[in-house]
This record gives sequence, C-alpha cells and structure tokens, in this order.
Amino acid sequence: MTLSLEWIDEREGGAGSKVEQWMDQLEKLLHIAGRKEEVTDGIVTLTLTDDAGIQELNRQYRGLDKPTDVLSFSLVEGEDPDIHFNDEYEASEDGEEGEENWKDEVKSENPFADLLGDIVISVPRAEAQAAEYGHSLERELGFLFVHGFLHLLGHDHGDEEQERSMFAKQEEVLKEAGLMR
Repeated sequence: MTLSLEWIDEREGGAGSKVEQWMDQLEKLLHIAGRKEEVTDGIVTLTLTDDAGIQELNRQYRGLDKPTDVLSFSLVEGEDPDIHFNDEYEASEDGEEGEENWKDEVKSENPFADLLGDIVISVPRAEAQAAEYGHSLERELGFLFVHGFLHLLGHDHGDEEQERSMFAKQEEVLKEAGLMR
C-alpha cells in the first residue's frame, strides 16, 4: 500500500482537462505532506464541489448553514472513531460463491482500514479566495487540500498556538512544491 489520492468532481460541467493538472499537483502535495507527517500508507478521497454542495455538508455535519472553503472527514482521527460496520462487509469463512474472502486480517474486520478520510473543497470559494489573496487558483487549491489533509491526521487550529503550528506545516509543504504566494 502507498499513499494515494482518489477524487471526484461533482460540479456540473467539471473543470475539464484542468482538473487532471490539479490532481497531479495535489497528489504531489499529498506525498510531500505525508512524508513530513510520517504517513506512508492510506487513501485520501477528494471531492470538488460548488458552494451549494459544501453548504449542504456544512449544515448537515457542522450545523452551519453557509458555504465554506474546505471540509475534512477523518476516518483515523481520535482513538475511537464513530464508524460501525455491519455484517455485509465480513468475510465468508466457507468461501461461498459471490462472497469475497479477505486475505488481509485487518481488512476482514474493517474493509475501509486503508481510508484516511475525505476532503471536500468548494472550487468557487477557492477561486474567490485566490483572487482576494492575489495568488493562483492552483496555490489556493493546494493550500486548502494540505489544510484538509492535516485535519484528517488530527491537526487543528482551535487556538493561536495550534493555528501557528498548522499553518507553518502547510506553508512548508506548499513551499517545497513551489506554490508560493
């Protein structure tokens, strides 16, 4: 297993060929951030959405009825994540036809063990923020992605010290990838 990025663009019309370039850059950022955080294995899922899509998630999961730029849903943060698996994911002992026998003991207990979590980015918000801050959309998408990835790993910015630490980590990754302001 290695650190990998899976993504979907749920926006109407998507970004066409630009999204492939974005994903190449984001995958590079994932590997840099993973190396710095000593995370070598796992899958990160990224969803590109619009303001309405992220607003719905923000309302549903955070109780905030407004769009935001990035949301993270960690599957590894904390000691006891509130995720439960039902019997349909358990392996068959007798190898009945149509049922998969898990080769990996960890996966037989949790078939999603490789998933680190989901990051959702509002592309219109990223575009507006890039214009506001005077840098490229690629840099803003990179910033939001690395920010989301660090949240997946349990980093937070609830107080001033945590914010300084988290933002310094983000800037190190972006600098190494050549995404400066």
